[in-house]
Amino acid sequence: MNEHFWLVCHTKPRCEKKFAALMAAEKFEHYLATVVSVRHYAQQTKKFTKPLFPGYVFAKVPGEEKSRIYQQDLLARAITVTDEPRFLRQLADVKMIVASGFELSVMPLFTKGKHVKIIGGPLYGLEGFVDDPTNPQGIVLSVDVLQQGLLVKVPVEHLRVLD
Repeated sequence: MNEHFWLVCHTKPRCEKKFAALMAAEKFEHYLATVVSVRHYAQQTKKFTKPLFPGYVFAKVPGEEKSRIYQQDLLARAITVTDEPRFLRQLADVKMIVASGFELSVMPLFTKGKHVKIIGGPLYGLEGFVDDPTNPQGIVLSVDVLQQGLLVKVPVEHLRVLD
């Protein structure tokens, strides 16, 4: 039986395009989401493509050939997709959004109660919980001894989700 598995392939730093080329050479179905980035320098402007999800390539690999994805030492790890129908719907959505040409950026997924750490600004290092996912700039810092919390407005780029 020739069973194929979708994998979320976590590449080593700056190896996404090389890994995608390996998947193409092996004729494995794969997807590397890329976006155009523009850099302005003093004398010139440069356009280049960069991965939308740095460090990740999605690949559909035959089970008996899974070892081939490691042949060039480009991967840190490969995670098997468990809910393939959901994954494929989301992957189709990503492809449609990338193809639309709209400007986009990746944001952490904040949900109510998600544990976060402040990674920038004067409150660097403090930890708290997301109060309202519709307004992820607000996190609650606990003052347990008083059984109260402080709602603090923090720019979303200063928050990192903790496991």
